[in-house]
Amino acid sequence: MDAATASFVRSPVLPRRTSDNASGSMFLTASGPGFTRFGSELQLRSKQNAFSRVSRPSQSLTTSAKTRRSFVVRAAASSDGDGSSGSSSKPIAPLELQSPAGQFLSQILVSHPHLVPAAVEQQLEQLQTDRDSEGQNKDASSKPGTDIVLYRRIAELKENERRRTLEEILYALVVQKFMEADVSLIPSISPSDPSGRVDTWPTKVEKLERLHSTEMYEMIHNHLALILGSRMGDLTSVAEISKLRVGQVYAASVMYGYFLKRVDQRFQLEKTMKILPGGLDDSKTSVEQAEEVTKKTVSSHPEVGSFAGGVSPKGFGSEIKPSRLRTYVMSFDGETLQKYATIRSREAVGIIEKHTEALFGKPEIVISPDGTVDSSKDEQIKISFGGMKRLVLEAVTFGSFLWDVESHVDARYQFVLN
Repeated sequence: MDAATASFVRSPVLPRRTSDNASGSMFLTASGPGFTRFGSELQLRSKQNAFSRVSRPSQSLTTSAKTRRSFVVRAAASSDGDGSSGSSSKPIAPLELQSPAGQFLSQILVSHPHLVPAAVEQQLEQLQTDRDSEGQNKDASSKPGTDIVLYRRIAELKENERRRTLEEILYALVVQKFMEADVSLIPSISPSDPSGRVDTWPTKVEKLERLHSTEMYEMIHNHLALILGSRMGDLTSVAEISKLRVGQVYAASVMYGYFLKRVDQRFQLEKTMKILPGGLDDSKTSVEQAEEVTKKTVSSHPEVGSFAGGVSPKGFGSEIKPSRLRTYVMSFDGETLQKYATIRSREAVGIIEKHTEALFGKPEIVISPDGTVDSSKDEQIKISFGGMKRLVLEAVTFGSFLWDVESHVDARYQFVLN
């Protein structure tokens, strides 16, 4: 599984665009066999072609373009320990929230972040009231003599507005979890150093690592090893890398974190109940199984480590660690594996795409006639491998938090489809 994640640089999560001159987000799309595979069967994907951008109404029913404010909100005080006197003016998160609910939550995040859950409860109650009212109006619109087309158009606009509000509620909750962990999200990426480097943010690596279970971090460590390759031990080196490719790394790692959190939750429950599959309770057996998996995956994927310039399978020996969680996942049947490898809601997919675009911008992409991405206009950025490690750790943690808040919100306002 981990070996294939390294190929996400050339691996699509979305269907290829068909136009010859398409412009838009390419962080979740490219060409290739997929993001994560076990054997040759599994591909991390979303239902209903959810990786396509969710359309939004050109103007909100409840707010105009004049009233939209940015979620580049300012922190009232610094708890990050960044050591900079200007930390109070740093943005909390890179994504702009545009709905009235999102703007309200952004203000709460600045002034009283501990009150965000209570504020979210109020917003979800209002969403549920609006949805119930919409159901009643739908029944009324079915009566003879009503303008069905008009009613449908109004209902569609209201549904789009509710979906956008729900996305921003999820995002605000994810941001709050980062604030609780005392980890600042990386701001929009642009050169801010005279040398042209973009990774001037605080590392916070240790804090990010402690947010995950031991078994989950084993998988995250292997994910990092497969991305950074031989550079795992030389994090000070600086490389000039495609901004689009780094964005794809980030988006894929968010989805990977979402998947890992989902399976780790089940693993931890079964471990507590002592009902893990045979062999996983025996550490020696699980280690031997995991080592065998590692050897097979590394040897079967020559593109592993291509992001870091390429290394031989032997070069990974000291970095890729045996993982009980990987062995556990491999015990799943095909149907269960497919279920856990699916991002459950369009709202979660929308958040991944929008957050990644807020970080890296929207690149100018041209699709050549043969279906490949013309990267001639792709911007190159300078980033250290330590900065890449920080980026990937944040992305995996973002995906893990997204799973948590999606489950929390769905328990109060049902929107997950499976």
